[in-house]
Formats: sequence, C-alpha cells, structure tokens
Amino acid sequence: MTRADFDAYCATLTATTHVIQWGNASVWKVGGKIFAVCSSWGEGASDAIAFKCSELSYKILTELDNVVPAPYLARASWVQVRGGAPLSDEDLRAHIAEAHRIVAAKLTRALRSELGLQGS
Repeated sequence: MTRADFDAYCATLTATTHVIQWGNASVWKVGGKIFAVCSSWGEGASDAIAFKCSELSYKILTELDNVVPAPYLARASWVQVRGGAPLSDEDLRAHIAEAHRIVAAKLTRALRSELGLQGS
C-alpha cells in the first residue's frame, strides 16, 4: 500500500482528521486520538504503516516477516508494517479500519455521538 493509498483510505473512515507531523509522517486521528501513521524515517527508508491493534492481533502480526512492534508505541499494542510484509492492501485496510474502531470505542459516549460514531 502506498502512502497515497493509505491516506485515501483513512480519509474514507468516519470522523477522521489528518495532520503531517514528526518529520513528514502522515498521522490519522479520530476524536483527536491517533489510530494510524504512515512514515519513513532515516535516509533511504521507505514508507511504513503503523496502527493500533488488539493484543491478540499484535501477537499474531508481529510473528510475520517485516511486521514489527511500532517504535514508541509497541507497549500500547501498535505494529509497524514494513515493505515486504505478507499483507495485502485489503488486509491492511481491514487492520486500519479495526484500529479506527478500537480507538473510536475508547472515546467518550458524548464525543462518539458528536462525531457520528454511535455504533463504535
């Protein structure tokens, strides 16, 4: 999944906001809370996608090649998917949508209602 594809998909999710921060990282939030990031740090580094996941998904995903605990966020069950990981774009979209759902579910009931996330 390219960064453009990542950004386009995240933009389709309910009540998301987008900022560029941390050295040109594409950061996606719901209710002010981050659920996914696409970044490339270091010279020659390629884009990598990081997202929040359940503890079980974290354990399963980090067993795959080129899927690692996300720098700075691993203790909160975040993974980083690097080039060559055995995940299709469809798989990544499903994981990103689940990250959005997990983070949205932790927002207050009032904020979820305000953002149109009542089913979250």
